[in-house]
Amino acid sequence: MPRRMTYRQIADDIAARVATGEYPPESKIPSYSQLSALYSVSIATVQRAILVLHTKGIVYGEPGRGVYVRSEDS
Repeated sequence: MPRRMTYRQIADDIAARVATGEYPPESKIPSYSQLSALYSVSIATVQRAILVLHTKGIVYGEPGRGVYVRSEDS
């Protein structure tokens, strides 16, 4: 059985997807529940991963709308 990913590993994976253009600038990333299912972790773990990305300036949240990839110039 594979080990569950840590929130830091998930943050790194999402950041890599942003870097490769899988999640382009200003695109909405999958919801917490979708990411939770994708990585087989709890929503709390996903929230911590998104917080890391937010702190690094990779994503930003819009309350009630979702989390988006920050563009280079914003």
